[in-house]
Amino acid sequence: MPNSHPPELDGTYWSQRYLMNTLGWDIGYANPALLAPLESLDRSARILVPGAGRAWEVEQLFRWGFQQVYALDVAPEARAAFFERVPDFPEEHYLIGDFFDHRGTYDRIVEQTFFCALRPDLRGDYAAKMGELLRPGGILSGLLFDFPLDEHGPPFGGSSEEYRSLFESHPERWGALKLEKATEGIPQRLGREFRFEVVRI
Repeated sequence: MPNSHPPELDGTYWSQRYLMNTLGWDIGYANPALLAPLESLDRSARILVPGAGRAWEVEQLFRWGFQQVYALDVAPEARAAFFERVPDFPEEHYLIGDFFDHRGTYDRIVEQTFFCALRPDLRGDYAAKMGELLRPGGILSGLLFDFPLDEHGPPFGGSSEEYRSLFESHPERWGALKLEKATEGIPQRLGREFRFEVVRI
């Protein structure tokens, strides 16, 4: 039975999920719907994948020749699993820490089941922090869930209205949000995701 209140979604919680192998978000390969918009980028682009977990997309970007791709997660167990699979990845490019404490500047940030794993009351902070980490002209893109938000998470859902309000209420920081129903993706999530892209002003 789901909890009536969200758990404390800290590093201990996520480490425990890895130790117990309860990783419903981990599909075991790079999501083609996330990679498609990235394949044509300049290989010198500086890319961050927060909440990367076992970082399948990071691995694929690295194999494509992106030398400035970074993973960030709070769970050391996720990082250890990644390096078992990708031992030639630069160790300093997989970072362990809290997203909200992270410092850096990126051309692109890829959203992949990170937003839905945060407590819903942190969504405004998420948008603000993304704005800090992206350079002017940088892009935040990826997938967001399309199902009602309630307390039974993670994952926590959301609506197009909420997502638009999150970014469009700060026109001094964000350009127009491109948001559409995702027509591609993994079978178990088809019809339940939006594809989105928004530019940092």
